[in-house]
Amino acid sequence: MALLRVNRVSLAIQRNMPSRPTRRTAAAAFIAAGTGAFAAPASTATAPALPATPVGSPHDFDFEHGSWHTALRRRLRPLSGSDVWIEYAGTTLVRPVLGGRANLVELDVTGPQGRIQGLSLRLFEAERQRWTLNFSNLASGTLAAPMSGGFGGSPHGLFYSVEEFNGRQILVRFVIESTNADRCRFEQAFSADAGATWETNWIAVDTRA
Repeated sequence: MALLRVNRVSLAIQRNMPSRPTRRTAAAAFIAAGTGAFAAPASTATAPALPATPVGSPHDFDFEHGSWHTALRRRLRPLSGSDVWIEYAGTTLVRPVLGGRANLVELDVTGPQGRIQGLSLRLFEAERQRWTLNFSNLASGTLAAPMSGGFGGSPHGLFYSVEEFNGRQILVRFVIESTNADRCRFEQAFSADAGATWETNWIAVDTRA
């Protein structure tokens, strides 16, 4: 799976990395996945409210366990008005841990802007019935702000976080679509206006290896 920001996730971009990338993911996403472009945890003083998300279940990510081929596109300069995208290709490995109530995602892709390597730890919080997506990229060696959400019993997972990007508080949305047993799609978007509008910056498609 592609990490967030991923929220895939949930990444090490060896050159031309935007100022403190988010996820995202890697997340992204990491974007990952969660996940994509990356952001720092937000200051709570000015943070926008998180939108509601579907509930999760301990087996939401069972479909993704295993090895995948990853095709990734990321917007080079999110929230700048630019529409320049860069493509990457590589692999994703998803392993269940702790009896399946957690999983580890390893992303390794390469493209014209260098190599992205990231890790996403997904944990199921039984009390809230939500998953948290916790992403780290190899370049920073630290965790991004966790994303929270679930699948609500459907093939469509929805996750949000509040993060800081280029000095402002933004919402980060990470969507995971399980299209069939051998294909899944990940998309990360940023909102600088509390969710009124969204700009997609990270799209990854995984096909089973």
